[in-house]
Amino acid sequence: MIGTTLTELRDHIESLASEDGDYALVCARYGDRPVPASDLRFETRATARAAAHATTRYRRALRRYDPQVPYYDIVVCQEVDRMGGTTPIRTCCESEHGTRDWSLSEPVVNRRPAVARELVEFCHRVAAAVFETLSRHGYDLVESAIMNAYFVHAEELADPDGLCVRLLESMAVELGDRLSPSEQVTLLSAAAGRLEYAPDGSAASLAQSPDRRTVEESLSVLREVGLFRRGTTVTGPADVEEGPANLVVDVSGYALRPHCGRLPLLPIALAVHRCEDAWVPTRMEASDDGWRIAFRSVAGSDPIGRVDRVFAPEVR
Repeated sequence: MIGTTLTELRDHIESLASEDGDYALVCARYGDRPVPASDLRFETRATARAAAHATTRYRRALRRYDPQVPYYDIVVCQEVDRMGGTTPIRTCCESEHGTRDWSLSEPVVNRRPAVARELVEFCHRVAAAVFETLSRHGYDLVESAIMNAYFVHAEELADPDGLCVRLLESMAVELGDRLSPSEQVTLLSAAAGRLEYAPDGSAASLAQSPDRRTVEESLSVLREVGLFRRGTTVTGPADVEEGPANLVVDVSGYALRPHCGRLPLLPIALAVHRCEDAWVPTRMEASDDGWRIAFRSVAGSDPIGRVDRVFAPEVR
C-alpha cells in the first residue's frame, strides 16, 4: 500500500527518486513536468514507471480539490548527455501502456502562451502545498470552507485558468478568517516547506534550499510565472507608529484581486517565507501602481503579535 492522501502519495513518489538518476517524468503531449515529480529523477525505468503511476494517482486525488488540474499523459523519458556535453537528449519515451510514436497534435499546436501555462501550473503547486498541509494538520473544516468558496467561483467563472487564480484567493481569505495568528504562521511555515517551483529556463528557483535563496530570487520566480509584472524590495518604515519593517516589497500588476478591502497574499507569503529569514507579512497598503507589503522576520521581535491575517491582510 502506498496510501491515498496527497501527503502519502507525495512521500512515496519522493522515496523512489534518485539525485543522479537518468529517468524523468514528462507529459507526452505537452512536454510539461508533472507535479509533484517535476524536479525528481529516477535511477531505473521500472522505478520511474512506478513513480508515474503514483503521480497519476496524486493528480487524480488533487483534482478532487481543484477540478481544473490539467490532465497529463505521463511518460518516462531517459536523459543522456550528447558526446559528453551538457545538452540532454530525451529517448525512449514510454508510458504504462508501452512505447508509442508521438506526433504533433492539435492540442499542442493550439496551446496557450507559456506565461499562462506557467501561472496555472504554479497556482496548482501552491494549492497542492496548502491542501497537503491542511490535511496533515487536521484542518478539515477549513478545507471544506475553501472548497465551498471555490465551487461558488466555479459556477460564476467559465475560464479554467481564471478559476485557478480564484482558488488561491478563496484559500487566502478562508485561512485568514478561520485560523488564529499563531495558527496562520504555523501553517505558513509548513506549507512553505512543501512549495517547490522552478520555471523552465529560469536561473532563480523556489526549489533551492532556504539558506541559498534571496528575496529577490523568489520575487523573480513569481514574476516569471506571471503572478505580477513587477516585484521589488525597498527600504523604509512600514508604519510610523509601529516602527520600521525588516522588509518592504512593492508589487504591481498582481494577478489576485482584493476582496472586501483585503488582498490575498497566499502565493507571495509562501514564496518569501521560504527565504533565509522566514518572513511573515504584517501590513498592506495601496501604492500608486500596485501594493506595498511589509514583512517581519520570524526571528525578529514578536512578529506574531503584529499579525492579523497573514494570507489576506487588510489594505490600509
